[in-house]
Amino acid sequence: MNQYFIRTLLIAALFTSGFGQNYLSRDQINKIDDIKVQMKSVAQYQFENPSQHRSKNRNFRNGWVPASFYIGVMGAYEATGDKFYQNHAETWAKNNNYELGPRLRHADDHACGSVYLSLHANSKNDKRLKAVKGVYDQLIANPKLGREDWWWCDALFMSPPTLAQLGTVTGNKKYHKYLHKMYWDTAEYLFDRNDGLFYRDQRYFYRRSKNGAKVFWSRGNGWVIAGLPRIIANLPETDKQRESYIELFKTLAFSLKGLQGADGFWRSSLLDSEEYPNPESSGSGFIVYALAWGINQGYLEKDDYLPIVESGWSALNRAVHGDGKIGWVQDIGMDPRDVSFEDTHAYGAGAFLLAGSEMINLIKSENN
Repeated sequence: MNQYFIRTLLIAALFTSGFGQNYLSRDQINKIDDIKVQMKSVAQYQFENPSQHRSKNRNFRNGWVPASFYIGVMGAYEATGDKFYQNHAETWAKNNNYELGPRLRHADDHACGSVYLSLHANSKNDKRLKAVKGVYDQLIANPKLGREDWWWCDALFMSPPTLAQLGTVTGNKKYHKYLHKMYWDTAEYLFDRNDGLFYRDQRYFYRRSKNGAKVFWSRGNGWVIAGLPRIIANLPETDKQRESYIELFKTLAFSLKGLQGADGFWRSSLLDSEEYPNPESSGSGFIVYALAWGINQGYLEKDDYLPIVESGWSALNRAVHGDGKIGWVQDIGMDPRDVSFEDTHAYGAGAFLLAGSEMINLIKSENN
């Protein structure tokens, strides 16, 4: 990794605004059974009402939209041990024939591989491994720069964690080596060193909001910070790049904690809450998940980040309708947009399940 980039990470993200208040009491938040009930409600709604990509040309059954939900489903299984989640994920994977999406080089079409590899880790089945390995072997044989293949920040959630898992499952270091080369080329390209946040892609380097602020998309940065736990967890302690991912995680966490609204949500446009003042739950969900994970792993100071996580989790629960539908989810896009309480999508449910999973882990660690 570029040493200049490491140094800039350590001094980036100098925001100091406050965090939100809680709307649930600590006793309410800390009831694991209540969290499990809410998670299952959200999951069941999504199973019964699967959302699709708005573009017919990208509406793959194994595309990133359902994959981001099933990544959350597997997170819920790993936190609860409830076969309800594993069985649904396995059925979805079998229906996909354990295949990745049709576009070889497109990171979105690699996200489903993370679900297959998580299933494989729990129960060995080479069918789950074959297609994932085949795709990355082709890419490694004909590599391009990270900023060419992973040119948008969302890609850092879709493909790198799958690569990291593949390295763990196979024990072959070539997958982690390829991951590092690709990831840091993209990160150096899209990361703003002054604000400690990621641009969605190069089109936003010089774009400004109506109020003159830089355009940093909450879900885009949510994708990035939510991808890092799944990368770091699959890198051995001896990997020389592991600490660089941890430092990036800490930098993003620090940048994002000061941008939370008083109601616990992050806004679609991180630096201009007035342009789109409504809450946005998918970016918020991914951020809450990542910050809770950071506390659980000891990378973030609990005294500083626990109030933010609790406020965020409370906010996410207020986004859930009585039937389990999670609202305030911005539609598929590439930049900040308006959103309503009625808006929902699969990735919003996936983010909620990931956040709930880490809340369960957080409570367990506090009770031990």
